[in-house]
Amino acid sequence: MESGMFEGMSETAMLRIMIGAAGLVLIAAIWFASRRKPAQGRRHGSSSKTAELPNRRQEPTLREILEADAGSGDPAAAGIEQTELEMLEATLAGEPVPDRKPAPAPLPGARPHDNFDKVVTLLLAARAGQMLHGPDLVVAAEKAGLIYGHMNIFHRLVDNHPEQGPVFSVANLVKPGSFDMANIQELRTPGISFFMALPGPLPALDAWEAMLPTAQRMAELLDAVLLDDERNALGRQRIAHIREELRHYDRKQQKWDLRTTR
Repeated sequence: MESGMFEGMSETAMLRIMIGAAGLVLIAAIWFASRRKPAQGRRHGSSSKTAELPNRRQEPTLREILEADAGSGDPAAAGIEQTELEMLEATLAGEPVPDRKPAPAPLPGARPHDNFDKVVTLLLAARAGQMLHGPDLVVAAEKAGLIYGHMNIFHRLVDNHPEQGPVFSVANLVKPGSFDMANIQELRTPGISFFMALPGPLPALDAWEAMLPTAQRMAELLDAVLLDDERNALGRQRIAHIREELRHYDRKQQKWDLRTTR
């Protein structure tokens, strides 16, 4: 019979019932002790019936006990919220109580950590006298394989491993740098920024070889101009220089990894 009552019940609900039962036992013990106190001072030969006290004490309810504990300054007790108390009372009353909802998963593009020591940036600027339009940006980003996510910007993720964080990201040059999808039709911006924070989920040179063609593809789709981090036109010489810098960075990272694994 009892096993049938608790079959299918979640561990959370069971725990709440156990806490509630413990609270009821405590109340019963207080009540029983208060009933026995008058008998301890009874004289021999006195009447078997004692006069009722004028102001008979009323035992606190479970809600009053928990609320008193929550206001007593105890950090653990103070953590009891009103919703938790209501859920506990519903459990004791036999009412169905939903399980806690799991924490929401992070949006695509969230970095698993903030430890980075280098940022590589490219700029995509509208041509003179023009602006980049929000809807065009969204279409170009989708065609280039970017995903809208964390911080309301676009990201390139590692295939089948989004939890590793972005290979690189794309932000708006206009502060705060995000793309408000609710007002994307009205968005006008002079440009966007491609950036990758290192170390990332891929070696630096591999991340660059993913970011550069994506930026070039979007420049083509948007009829925009691709610039380096100093706002100069991105030519072959500058691209070769960046590649060499990233090769050197990867070598340093490999040496560091070897030292930390010994």
